[in-house]
Amino acid sequence: MSRIGKKPVVVPEGVTVVVNNDREVTVKGPKGELSRSFRPEVGVKFDSDAKHIVVEQLNETRIANAMHGLTRALIQNMVIGVTQGYEKKLEIFGTGYLAAVQGNVLQVRVGFANEIHKEIPADLTVKCPDQMHVVVSGCDKQKVGQFAADVRAIKPAEPYLGKGIKYEGEVIRRKVSKAAGKK
Repeated sequence: MSRIGKKPVVVPEGVTVVVNNDREVTVKGPKGELSRSFRPEVGVKFDSDAKHIVVEQLNETRIANAMHGLTRALIQNMVIGVTQGYEKKLEIFGTGYLAAVQGNVLQVRVGFANEIHKEIPADLTVKCPDQMHVVVSGCDKQKVGQFAADVRAIKPAEPYLGKGIKYEGEVIRRKVSKAAGKK
């Protein structure tokens, strides 16, 4: 049994939870609605009186042990997503490097011959407070993280000058250039 899987997920006020067939969970809140179905090795129960969700392991197999804690963590992420939302911040560093949002397209200029255009998914919000920062936000943690990772993968920060795209607060280990060793 998973220690994390044993803990109930507390449902705050203003959030509605619907569980179908002990596997399909739909969570609605002020930031949006998320729905997900889970593996048959685990069961999900919603106690409307106590306002919490309990995940139970239906058999004692290795995959059921693995899915127990994972299912509880995913449901917790859904509840946090519809109440508070998730946000990833990216920084762009380099001469002439910039980003801008136009309609539902993120335009990134990072030293290539052409501008890179990244289509923004419908359930995400992408803002550029200035040309050097990109803020990705939404209620689905996985989609926010995936879109931020896709944008970062356009041109990750390199270790010599630090030019490229990185997460806010990410530390890029710098290397000494070849010319620094010559005397």
